[in-house]
Amino acid sequence: MRALVEAEQDGLTVLEQCELLGLARSTYYYEPQEKSTENLELMRLIDEQYLKTPFYGSRKMVLHLRDRGHVVNRKRVGRLMQLMGLEAIYRRPRTSDPGSGHHVYPYLLSDLLIERPDQVWAADITYIPMRRGFQYLVALMDWYSRYVLSWRLSNTLEVAFCVDALADALERRRPEIFNTDQGSQFTSAAFTGRLQQAQIRISMDGQGRVRDNIFIERLWRSVKYEDVYLRSYEDGWALQDGLDRYFEFYNHERYHQGLGNQRPAEVYFGRS
Repeated sequence: MRALVEAEQDGLTVLEQCELLGLARSTYYYEPQEKSTENLELMRLIDEQYLKTPFYGSRKMVLHLRDRGHVVNRKRVGRLMQLMGLEAIYRRPRTSDPGSGHHVYPYLLSDLLIERPDQVWAADITYIPMRRGFQYLVALMDWYSRYVLSWRLSNTLEVAFCVDALADALERRRPEIFNTDQGSQFTSAAFTGRLQQAQIRISMDGQGRVRDNIFIERLWRSVKYEDVYLRSYEDGWALQDGLDRYFEFYNHERYHQGLGNQRPAEVYFGRS
């Protein structure tokens, strides 16, 4: 039955095809344990290298992995990079394209002077490796102070965890402008509708723009090199607890050279 499901089928998603065939989606994605473990190791290596060389596409990533002793081909590496939401950075890493029928908003931050907290918030999603599996992490950040307003983990790229993180942040404060990439989570009616309801102006990175969301990209580098890669979390529960501690440290203890060696919470809340 698995062979009847086509990942590239026009008009029908993998989930819809599985439902028509009476096949559990977990069965379609099942891989033998040995291969699954190897893929997780490859994905971690890809993730680490991508932070160093975000301009690497699948061709160069294959060469990198082969140099480290892994027998891989471009098709396999490309599939893993797609699962992780990565592409060579003639633009930024992506976790998805705009959904069909989703509205894409203009980029509002060109030449805008960011001079106060809650003037601009930004959100992004990244891949987080664990010893057993992986998760996707969404975080919302205040651009001026680099303060992480909220975050959520999910084992899928469905929009709900992004909307949940947004709702959590909006319970406390509200920005004038909210900037994201053009991923389907952020162009969805559920996400943009919540922003419109709060009368927040919506800004989206242009295709091909590398530096539109640079501060949150730096956050991902900090999260991974200062915590995730060092601790190699066993599972989602350990990751949740670990990131809870890390973001508390990041907001309230970690000094930022770009903030004059102040902490994000000091700048965001106006304390010294």
